[in-house]
Amino acid sequence: MQKYRIIGNMTGNSMDAIDLVLTEFYGDNITDCYSYSCPFSAKLQHDMEQLRLLVKNKTKQEILALDCFDSIHDTYIKAVADAINTMCDKYHIDKKSIDAIGFHGKTLDHNPPSKARKDNSQPYTLQIGSGQMLSNLTGIPVVYDFRSEALKYGFEGAPLIAPHNAHISKLEGDGCYYNGGNTSNFSWVINGKSVFSTDAGPFNEYTDSYIRKYTNDNFDINGKYGLQGHLDTQLLQKLFDICKDFYESGFPKSGDPQYYKTEFVFNLIKDEKHNFYDVVNTLEYFAAYISVYSVCFTPNDLELPNKIILFGGGWKNPVVRNYFDDLLHNVGYILPEHKNVFESFLHRFNKNIEIIYSKYGEMMEARMCADMAKYKIENKSWECPEFVNSQKSIICGVFVKPNNNTEYTDKINQAAKQ
Repeated sequence: MQKYRIIGNMTGNSMDAIDLVLTEFYGDNITDCYSYSCPFSAKLQHDMEQLRLLVKNKTKQEILALDCFDSIHDTYIKAVADAINTMCDKYHIDKKSIDAIGFHGKTLDHNPPSKARKDNSQPYTLQIGSGQMLSNLTGIPVVYDFRSEALKYGFEGAPLIAPHNAHISKLEGDGCYYNGGNTSNFSWVINGKSVFSTDAGPFNEYTDSYIRKYTNDNFDINGKYGLQGHLDTQLLQKLFDICKDFYESGFPKSGDPQYYKTEFVFNLIKDEKHNFYDVVNTLEYFAAYISVYSVCFTPNDLELPNKIILFGGGWKNPVVRNYFDDLLHNVGYILPEHKNVFESFLHRFNKNIEIIYSKYGEMMEARMCADMAKYKIENKSWECPEFVNSQKSIICGVFVKPNNNTEYTDKINQAAKQ
């Protein structure tokens, strides 16, 4: 049985940090050796936000022609490479002992089949990040572009975390593995297999963006703003109604910050002159609310474990976490039209729901990329419920080794809009 040592990397939609974890895989054993996070610079964060606006609905050639694209892309890759090199230096990691880097890349636009069907458009997903450039700058092989093969076969392309949740379940048990990131997603793992997985909706997106807009902080640290406010039930109703079509659409589905109409939401809040602290509290309530609302639509034929296993930095916010716990224990405000939905779901459990934070939760998404890289190296299909239920064998990712070629043709993923 071969042991793998792989560095997983994630730079998610929150754009707060470059997260890295060096994980060893040996059979069913998954061991994190070292982890490291490097905050995005304020300039790179700003530039990425501007690039996200510029690339929306553009083709690959149109994006490559943007004057700013190469500069922003190259700065991003160099930042990821610097973080990896720094981690290796800090912990005296021999790069020759590393089998690969599992590199997620930066998602800037996403138009999955679930959305494309509604507006009769071409499905695509846009991720930037040259795996070859990263490999050359670190001297380590890289596996990247994990989403493109899934889009090629008509699948959502995200979330991809479910199989990794199932692998972790061998150490933590069955349950609903719930990610609190920019967009929330969850997967049900039953008898060691992921049987259902989907994105749910905005989690950190509204709160983080609002905090950045009106304070010098990047997020609501320890809930210091939200704890001073109160729930505004009228604003809660408006938040749901603004993107009602997305929340009520069928599963599985894939979300993206562009779907959540963040600037429209903020303009509404500004026009109605809401109290700042009440807004933050309500946005945090909404994160918890949409999470529970979405999980209520778990297929009725599944016999559910009574454990909810949380991961992702958003759950460190005590306001969100407490509201989530309350709602799953039939406490808290529920919009009138959703009372039957919530009650019906909670009746499916024959005993109290146990809610815990995963022992592997700190770097779950970065470790997922390491896990996916391992699967690519082994030429194994990634076991997303969508793939398995459709009896499709899909090997995700592209593998490259360091070389002397510096004409990078892989700065944009294969499934970008053509």
